[in-house]
Amino acid sequence: MRTVNEISKLTGISVRALHHYDAIGLLKPTRVTEAGYRLYDGAALKRLQNILFFRELQFPLKEIKVILDNPRFDPGEALAQQIKLLELRRKHIDELISFAREVQKGGTDIMNFDAFQKTEFDRYAEEAREKWGTTKAYTEYEQKRKGRTEEEMKTAADRMMALFAELGSLREHSPADREVQEKIEELQAWITENYYHCTDEILSGLGQMYAGDERMKHNIDQAGGEGTAEFVSQAVAVYCSGRKK
Repeated sequence: MRTVNEISKLTGISVRALHHYDAIGLLKPTRVTEAGYRLYDGAALKRLQNILFFRELQFPLKEIKVILDNPRFDPGEALAQQIKLLELRRKHIDELISFAREVQKGGTDIMNFDAFQKTEFDRYAEEAREKWGTTKAYTEYEQKRKGRTEEEMKTAADRMMALFAELGSLREHSPADREVQEKIEELQAWITENYYHCTDEILSGLGQMYAGDERMKHNIDQAGGEGTAEFVSQAVAVYCSGRKK
């Protein structure tokens, strides 16, 4: 666990910026001590690394949050896209430097603006936005969130954790057990009612995240006991697989 000051020294991000990231839900601390100190674990640092990559590519903070919170977000695939975008940005900067030097020498028409065009970069960036960016589910979530108080949102989140706790109490059962599957159906209905229309595809993606995302895994295991996240992930896979038949 690292403190805000340690994260700031490690990354060069100001403490004020980290507090802002927390306030807008972009980077929440893993834990807050009784004294009010924010603490961040390895999973939070990985998320921050993604945030910084997207910031280098001039993605707005709100857009980055949408991308990282997307259930379909794939860190490996996103990193490949980030590398491609950084390469395109470097190519663009190199072309600008060459153009500026030519202008300095007086060998190029100063009314030539071709070097300022970023068509290829913009097109590729837009593809990344379309893949990971705003979805119908996120838009629906935003609409529901705006119509509720913070207390109502907290109540919904607490109930979600309670569902994970109930699933945790069934860990000794098979993921395919009827009682377990009924609880997964209840989870899907709860997400739909309180956040966004949780299709089987979205639920399947969430199930993978429950076991694959360290922060989510930690929170779910805290609610239901060690191994709950993996168990829920398996139960979701069974549920969604059965629905396809």
